[in-house]
Amino acid sequence: MSEANTQLSLLQRELTLFRFPKRSKEALQAWDAGDEYIIRYVEELNLPDNLNILILNDNFGALSCWFSEKNHVTMMSDSFISHQATLNNIDLNQTKSIQFLNALDNIPEDVDLVLIQIPKNNRLLTWQLSQLRARLTKECPVIAVNKAKEIHTSTLTIFEKHLGETKTSLAWKKHRLVFCQANSQQINSVDPITEWAVDDEDFSLKNYPNTYSGESLDLGARFMLKHLPSNPSVKNIIDLGCGNGVLSVKLAQLNPQAEITCVDESFMALASSKLNIKSAIAESNRFNFIANNCLDGFSQESVDLVVCNPPFHQNNAITDHIAWQMFCDAKQVLRNNGKLIVIGNRHLGYDDKLSRLFTRSKVDKIASNSKFVILQATK
Repeated sequence: MSEANTQLSLLQRELTLFRFPKRSKEALQAWDAGDEYIIRYVEELNLPDNLNILILNDNFGALSCWFSEKNHVTMMSDSFISHQATLNNIDLNQTKSIQFLNALDNIPEDVDLVLIQIPKNNRLLTWQLSQLRARLTKECPVIAVNKAKEIHTSTLTIFEKHLGETKTSLAWKKHRLVFCQANSQQINSVDPITEWAVDDEDFSLKNYPNTYSGESLDLGARFMLKHLPSNPSVKNIIDLGCGNGVLSVKLAQLNPQAEITCVDESFMALASSKLNIKSAIAESNRFNFIANNCLDGFSQESVDLVVCNPPFHQNNAITDHIAWQMFCDAKQVLRNNGKLIVIGNRHLGYDDKLSRLFTRSKVDKIASNSKFVILQATK
């Protein structure tokens, strides 16, 4: 497999851009044709310098790096990974520093231009557009981009309803631009939280817009809830990729003596976890919430149990490198005889990956059904 191009050469300018975390023999590029399309379009407008530009959902910082050279950029994203990638790429290219906001922060005042990488999650898009409508003047242009096949009539309806008048460009390299103004007749109030009860459990879950499985419990978590351990000797637990905290709530009920650390790269997921744990667990002071890339910076041999429902995609790319890093990091932080419990689709072959790390004799199958397998690896 060939290594990804790291040099964005455009309009007689060049940026060096890396994904985060930076990996040797990286096959995936840190920008796409959508980034190039929006850069070309904005540069052709010949706008003045020193604009206040708000960039939403910049994947690895290509847009933020490009436009920060001559403007004041605020990058707003729900992704810790995106924040770190952007910060690293700004340092690498020695462009001007920018302001970082997460997706629950307020939209800044006095914005001159908004650029959006349209998210896959329509709840997040709706929330972001409603926040823009409440803050922007109708003179502020909003330019969004996505793959043409991902811009549906329903996508444009969301723009029209929650922001204002909407038009689209011709397709270029399979991407399309969306042009919008904050001039809808009414400002639609959007509740950022969706709440629903967990079947067969005594608690409900609140979910901010970009929380994984924010509208219903995913099947993997539903299966895993039935197979979480209760062990009075366990003192420290990490819920790695915690999402809305459903596993953490159950683990806390089963292990009232344990301190639990919720880790996720989504700021909205962590905010959801805080709400849910505070609601369901009386002594919620035994929890920690950390936005992070897997377990970067955690102390080695400090934890008794790690539970993990790994993602198998990063942005639009299907990849197993996140799961592999989660497994490697978990092994580092586990004490001797500590356990890693993982759930995954049967076809993903996590048993082979865990056996490479922990040896075959230390990997056991806890449970399985037609779709999922739950594995336990012992250090």
